Amino acid sequence: MVIAVVGIAALGLLGAAHWYVWRRLVRDVSTPRSRYRRAGTVLVVLLPVLSLLALVGGRAFPLGVERWFAWPGYLWLAVLLYLLLALLVGEVLRPLLLRLPRRTSRDRADRPVAEELAVEPSDEPAVEDVAVGGVAVEGVAVADSASRRLFVSRVVAGAAAGVAVGVVGNGAYGVLRGPQVKRVTVPLAKLPRAAHGYRIAVVSDIHLGPILGRAHTRRIVDTVNATQPDLIAVVGDLVDGTVPELGPAARPLADLRARDGAYFVTGNHEYFSGAAPWVDFVRELGVHPLENARVELPWFDLAGINDIAGAAQGQGPDYERALGDRDRGRAAVLMAHQPVTVHDSVRHGVDLQLSGHTHGGQLWPGNYLAELANPTVAGLERYGDTQLYVTRGAGAWGPPVRVGAPSDITVVTLASLQA
Repeated sequence: MVIAVVGIAALGLLGAAHWYVWRRLVRDVSTPRSRYRRAGTVLVVLLPVLSLLALVGGRAFPLGVERWFAWPGYLWLAVLLYLLLALLVGEVLRPLLLRLPRRTSRDRADRPVAEELAVEPSDEPAVEDVAVGGVAVEGVAVADSASRRLFVSRVVAGAAAGVAVGVVGNGAYGVLRGPQVKRVTVPLAKLPRAAHGYRIAVVSDIHLGPILGRAHTRRIVDTVNATQPDLIAVVGDLVDGTVPELGPAARPLADLRARDGAYFVTGNHEYFSGAAPWVDFVRELGVHPLENARVELPWFDLAGINDIAGAAQGQGPDYERALGDRDRGRAAVLMAHQPVTVHDSVRHGVDLQLSGHTHGGQLWPGNYLAELANPTVAGLERYGDTQLYVTRGAGAWGPPVRVGAPSDITVVTLASLQA
């Protein structure tokens, strides 16, 4: 019942948003029977349908069919967000633009005389004398006012559309170009001097699916390998689909290279797609899954827990299994997809938690919403004796667009306080 109510409310908001966009971008800038109005009306009906198909496509269509909906549908959702924001700014500017003085033909004709006599031009509304039925009458300012409203509506609509397309275009380029490398140094009190400068490449939220595919994976692998890390940590949300559909897209992960290997933990999206087959598949690629497990490296313990979403399938995080019997005198680095688990990490004496999940908000102002659900949205913060690092992720979910939250692969350099 609750899901149905939320769904109806969401559809209502989506419909209201499209009606507002149609009003400002179509109705207010065109005549009733113009081709522009007809085409605009068709698009405002078609685009939300494509967006809804994109959102449910993975459950209803094969991947090859889903791609036809995903590109236009997801991109339109991003454009819609920034159209709405730009149009709301336009609502503030619209009254100011309507009040700007406007030169008329009579003003221009009288200007030389006014200049000769040093007389200020009149601020009275300009009118034109016209003949109606053979009788001369003074025109009214209504036509001029309507013309100005049309002009202002077109200026605001054009500016809003230009801003939205520009912002989304730049954000899409950032995603399709691939993540940039970010470097962070994290001091650990228990890290021995021999491990000073140890480098972990942290990769999260690759989100292979109908839009981001094999080429995206190849860019990520090449970028990671170029950093020459000692260890690679893939902290969840690798895919949005099944192994038969996306296995070929993920296969370049077999080329990841690090002295101490590559490790993987599940994210919430793996459980939407079938986590167990993906765990088996990444193991075949040479990436080591850590399912509530720990590996004792020479200088610290590396542990990984399943994502919270796995609890519904009896595969949730198990800190006792991963960390319960370890030597507390050694430093512990934990791979956990969602930052919210950091409070459990504090209780279990974890020194550093590596997470993703948030995308840094992905689309501004989404970062403010992400802050409501996550203790840290991006970057390094301390909670008690535990440090939490959250990467913005290497891909994107839904719209292949990032605004104010560029994708990254982070090289975390561990520093020993004994060095």
